[in-house]
Amino acid sequence: MSKGTISKNFTTGPIARQMFVFMLPFMLSNAMQVLYNTVDMIIVGHFVDTDGMSAGISAVGQSSQIINFATMVCLGFANAGQVLLAQALGAGKRKEMNNIMGTLFSLMTILSVILSSVILLCRRQILDIMNIPPESYQMSIQYMTICAAGLVFTAGYNMVSAVLRGMGDSKRPFLFIAIASVTNLVLDLLFTGYLGWGVAGAAYATIIGQAVSFIFSIYYLAKRKENFGFDFKLQSFKINPTYAKMMFSIGTPMAIQSGCINISMLFVNSMINEVGVVASATFSAGVKIDDIINKISQGIHHAAMPMISQNIGANKPERAKKVVYTAWIFSGIWTVVFIALYIFFGKQMFMLFSENPQVHSMAGEFIRAIIWMFPALALMRGTGALIQGIGNAKLSMVLALLDGVVLRIGLSWLFGIAFGWGFYGFVLGYGLAPYGFAIPGVIYFLSGLWRRHKVLARDI
Repeated sequence: MSKGTISKNFTTGPIARQMFVFMLPFMLSNAMQVLYNTVDMIIVGHFVDTDGMSAGISAVGQSSQIINFATMVCLGFANAGQVLLAQALGAGKRKEMNNIMGTLFSLMTILSVILSSVILLCRRQILDIMNIPPESYQMSIQYMTICAAGLVFTAGYNMVSAVLRGMGDSKRPFLFIAIASVTNLVLDLLFTGYLGWGVAGAAYATIIGQAVSFIFSIYYLAKRKENFGFDFKLQSFKINPTYAKMMFSIGTPMAIQSGCINISMLFVNSMINEVGVVASATFSAGVKIDDIINKISQGIHHAAMPMISQNIGANKPERAKKVVYTAWIFSGIWTVVFIALYIFFGKQMFMLFSENPQVHSMAGEFIRAIIWMFPALALMRGTGALIQGIGNAKLSMVLALLDGVVLRIGLSWLFGIAFGWGFYGFVLGYGLAPYGFAIPGVIYFLSGLWRRHKVLARDI
């Protein structure tokens, strides 16, 4: 690679060191990204839920699931572009990368506008399906409306980040999200705390923070377009039919995969909402704590995926295999750390979100159930990166359907309703579901079947 380029070559050199250096900014970026809604919930919990109820926390936690669903659908297509870019980079096809980026930018913009419109038009019907507690309903409407209107900025940031990940750059996404996180925190305190705008203030702070991040990232990359590899000329945003078809073939299953997990969350939320607003708030806070740690460890996946894609594009499958083993080692270490944090400081983490003693009391049930999830997530960091890195989106979708639909909904209903275990059963079913992805993924990797998958870079 020439000096000054943003892209990095992962087809040679020490894998463990490369992954460690590459994944740290991703882990920090993901931690800051999830801080958006986390900060919203903490501030709402302290400034809005002052009457002892937890309606504000429930509203932010529940309605943010819908926004997360739309974001994850966009992210599925962004990841498709990332795979194409990484494999093209590994194969040395740098000239084709400009057209891939332009096609991705245009497709993502169109998709985000469509999803935003659907949520705005159907927001009341969606909340009715979710059985939102009456105390949280109007606040959920406010939060969802504002965040859906700004979805294009959320999708835009994820699009730029996916492109940079595919090129081997993890530092700039961290810079962009750091700017957004600081903006969000300051505006949250101003809008919700000082001005008293409630849940709406938290939503405005979130969207403005994401807009600042996206605008800054586009400005930064346009100023350094020679190093970035995209010329930002109007004609370069023209959709290339060949690359668009490849993105849809990879991105559609990835979007379905991401969407299924979030849809399953809506069903589990709906069952838990029947228990009451305290259970809803406890689950919302618990899922947010889980999301923080989950997203941080997902930095390992984000690092491993382009490393695998580059080596597949460079026809180095044995090196790609070593990347998976290295990802497992790092994930295993992180899992042990997180389990220890949950065991010793779990209830204290819940106290950050709510001052309600009923939420603190129910937190123990959540912790005892959710802790079974983390070994599965550790395995998925390696095999999930492999499956997506080689571009086998159909398998990824099938496993996500097994995880997100069959097991997450099925086990939650089985334990929570059929067995009569209530809140604990719902969370346990939610926590055991990822084994539906983890176990088949490990079998696929160890059997060597992944070597038979077609290398996408040959058609670029």
